[in-house]
Formats: sequence, structure tokens, C-alpha cells
Amino acid sequence: MPLFGTSGIRALANTSLLEISLKVGLSLGRRYPRVIVASDTRTSSPSIKCALFGGLMAAGALPSDAGILPTPTLAIAAKHYDCAVMVTASHNPPQYNGLKMLNPDGSPFNLEQQLQVEDCIGSTCVPTVSWESFQPLEYNRTAVQDHIAHIRKRFKSNYPLSVVVDCGGGAASPITPEMLKTLGCRVRVINGTQTGFFPRPSEPTENNLDGLKRAVVESNADLGLAHDGDADRVMAVDDRGRFVSGDTLLSIFAREIGAMKIITTIDTSMAVDDLGISVIRTGVGDNNVSEVLKTGGDFGGEPSGAWIFPESSLCPDGIYAAAMLVEIVSHRKLSDFVDASAKYPIRRGSVKRRINLDGLETTMAAKLEPISIQRIDGVKFNLRDGWVLIRHSGTEPITRFTVEAKTALRMDEIFKQTEILILESTG
Repeated sequence: MPLFGTSGIRALANTSLLEISLKVGLSLGRRYPRVIVASDTRTSSPSIKCALFGGLMAAGALPSDAGILPTPTLAIAAKHYDCAVMVTASHNPPQYNGLKMLNPDGSPFNLEQQLQVEDCIGSTCVPTVSWESFQPLEYNRTAVQDHIAHIRKRFKSNYPLSVVVDCGGGAASPITPEMLKTLGCRVRVINGTQTGFFPRPSEPTENNLDGLKRAVVESNADLGLAHDGDADRVMAVDDRGRFVSGDTLLSIFAREIGAMKIITTIDTSMAVDDLGISVIRTGVGDNNVSEVLKTGGDFGGEPSGAWIFPESSLCPDGIYAAAMLVEIVSHRKLSDFVDASAKYPIRRGSVKRRINLDGLETTMAAKLEPISIQRIDGVKFNLRDGWVLIRHSGTEPITRFTVEAKTALRMDEIFKQTEILILESTG
């Protein structure tokens, strides 16, 4: 069974993950002479990093420890190395951890690179170099300031906005507030203490951001921002304290940066098609978006809050995106952008198991009578007035389903029908 999901390797932090980390280090160390490594704030991250470093050094690589960093900060630092490894489980609960492998351009490892690592993990005998060739461990302590300097090269103006940042107790706690202050913002931080235990669920969904919504209203702020554990994501709350959906945020980014070609995922709202620009859809996962962006495109992202600006990096960068939002909001209230954006009723759900999609497809097709079916990622039923997507999560053992329609009444009808059919298929 493949170890890589849509965002690297993730698992419960236990002996098995430690063994995997050692073998990942041995595999990478044989191919990449210089490797930079960082981690998020999880309590298990130091032990996993030690196992990874052990493998890298035993394989003859010269590793560099960058400490606790956001993934996009590591991606910027990776430009000066042969590859990078981020120890993180991103938005997963704190009992999980994982490994994200990045190329110097910030893109995730491609399929060929993943298979090379998996072959090594599956091997019973992974050779090391001789003892005299073991390498020492170096340290990199400039990555945060380098990332801020990188962002300031693009955003040279000052933006005297009031911004509330919910860092979620994650890796961005020291960097996003500092970056915003260099842009001239007045910053209020909530959930900015790093303890290894997240003060709210790490995923920046609407249900998890009540504190941010209240803080924006209390502070009369222009903007609220929220990260996940490793800050490859950022979501927003507008000046009226309303959560801005990822689909709306994607359209705002695309329109305001003047994108002519964007890459997004198959579960993104059909509202993006109303922008009048070229839209290419991929399977769910920022790794899929990043891979297509290599061939061209002005912007990429997915509704979960992962935004990729190829002018900066092929890694989703919630910190760079935060600066981009500040620039956009400096010209016009975010609430005005939100109110002016096209929207269709959309709803997402999940069941906590991986269901048989082949059998379900036949039943769903008979009930929904779609005009077409796509299998880019899971099964998508395109209807005359909306669509249904059912797919297995690439990061958790669950099945997700998304429904969108032209009207709320129709969306509710399709969602309930889909939910019933899924539940019936699971017994």
C-alpha cells in the first residue's frame, strides 16, 4: 500500500513512524547531498526529526536543522539545498505527524521520487556509508528572516490595516505577526503560544474559527487571518466578522492578481468558471495543483486554503497569501469583495470510512442521471444544475463528498439524496 497521500506521509506518531523516518533519511541521504529539515510544533516532532537526521547522516548526506518553521518558510530555504523535509501532519490532530518532502522550487516530490522513497522503506536491508563518511549536523537559523525579506521584495508598500491573526498554536506564530508588522499593519494575535497542543482544532474551517470572528468584530479590524499547524494554509474573516469560504477566496485572489490561467481542484465551486479565465482542474491536493503549475499558470489553489503563487514558490504559502490579502484589502473592504463575488450553494460532508466507490457509482448514476461522469479523483457526477463529488481522503481514513447546485433548495435535495445513498452503501 502506498505510504504517500495527497500531502506526503502521515500517520499516528508511534514506533512505526519513527522507523519510517529513519528509512526516509537513509533513502534521501543516498540521492540528495544537502538536505534542510524543519518541523511544526507537535510534541512528537523532535523525536521524528532525530530519526530522520540519523538516516540522513548515516547515508552520507549533510543535513541542516532549521528548527520550528512553517512549511512555506522551509520551501523558500530549500532553494539553497538539494531537497527539504518538513516534519508535520499539517491540519491533522496533534497525535498525528508526518513527513513532507520538497524540491528546491518548493514543489512536493513527484510520483517517481515518492516511489524511490517507498522502495527504500520497504527494503529489509538499507546500506549506510562507512563510519568515517558519516556527516555532522548543521544548523540554519536565518530561514524566518529570509522568508520575510522574500515577501517584502514583492510587497514594498506599507499597509496601515488592523489585522487579527489566529496562529492556531502552530509554526507560523512567530513569523506571520512579524511579517504583517513589517508591512505596517496593526496586529492582534490570538492562539499564538506554541505548546505542541493546538488551542483549537488545527484545520482553519469556519466551525473552528469562532474566536477569530469575535476578535475581528471586537477589534473593529479590517481583516482576520487563520493558519493551520504548518501554515501552508490561510483562511480569512472579513471586516464584518464573516468567515470567507475558500471558493470565494480563490475567486478573489484570481481576479485581483489579474490571473489569466489558474489551476484548481475538482472540488472547487463552479463560480470560478464565471471569472472568464482559463481554469484547469486537477485531483484534490495541493501536490496535484503544484505539479500542473510547473507547466504554466498564474495562480493555483484549492478551497481548503492552500494558495500557490508561482512567482514566489510552488509550495502553498499561507504567509505570502496573507500579505497578498493585506494588499488587496488595502484598496477595498474584504466584505465588499465577498458581497460582489459570485456564489453557489455548496456543502461538504464525510463518513469515517473508505467506501467502495465502484459499487456506489452505479447506484448514484441511476439515481442522479448525470450528464457526464469524471474520474480525475474519486467520482464526480456532473448534473444539469450542479454536481456531486465523492472521493477518498488522501490524508485520513475517511470518504468525503461535496455537492453544489444553482439553488439552495436543489443543493439540499441532492445532498440529502447523496448522504442517504452513501450511508446505505456502508450498511
